[in-house]
Amino acid sequence: MEQKAAVKSLRNKEESKQKFLAAVEKILHTKGFSGLKVNDIARTAGLDKKLMYNYFGGKDELIDEYIRSQDFWSNVKDESGGTAVNDGGQTFAKAMLLSQFDYVFKNKDLQKILLWGLIENRKSLKKLANDREENGELLFKSITDPFFKENAKRYRAIIALLISGIYYLDIYATTNDCTFCGLDLKSADGRSAIEDALSFLIDKTYE
Repeated sequence: MEQKAAVKSLRNKEESKQKFLAAVEKILHTKGFSGLKVNDIARTAGLDKKLMYNYFGGKDELIDEYIRSQDFWSNVKDESGGTAVNDGGQTFAKAMLLSQFDYVFKNKDLQKILLWGLIENRKSLKKLANDREENGELLFKSITDPFFKENAKRYRAIIALLISGIYYLDIYATTNDCTFCGLDLKSADGRSAIEDALSFLIDKTYE
């Protein structure tokens, strides 16, 4: 009986956490960051605001968790089973960049978060950037730095250009009806051309 009660309590906690996260998303869509107030979040979630503190530690921590859940690079982990180490991360990097290109294009919430991070000075957005950098640093130090050695910094610079270019092209594609360098980034053909270019650039970098 006690075990069933514990399982039910855990299930209720997870359901409540998801309601809070969904409330943050809804408010961001309608009011932006300025609308993320404790009472409004609790009201939108249909829950007592005390639970927000019990489950997340507070409003800022709740917002941090929501933003982190949406970010691509903050959630990347090396699951290549050793392949990344054997080829210096070539296959892994190519797969991640192609996945990022697809993920950011489809995730309008992340696009808004990226734009907010550029124009708004908010602690939660700075924390996202720092978390993203820390996660990336682990991948660089454990995989690509040992492979490229004295050229490690140049490799990082190339990856920085590719990642930022992907962010820009995806946001551009979803906010404009015009082409970019003659490519329709909303079409399968245009996106395939970018994907081919990403693969080509990674292969050339490793050559």
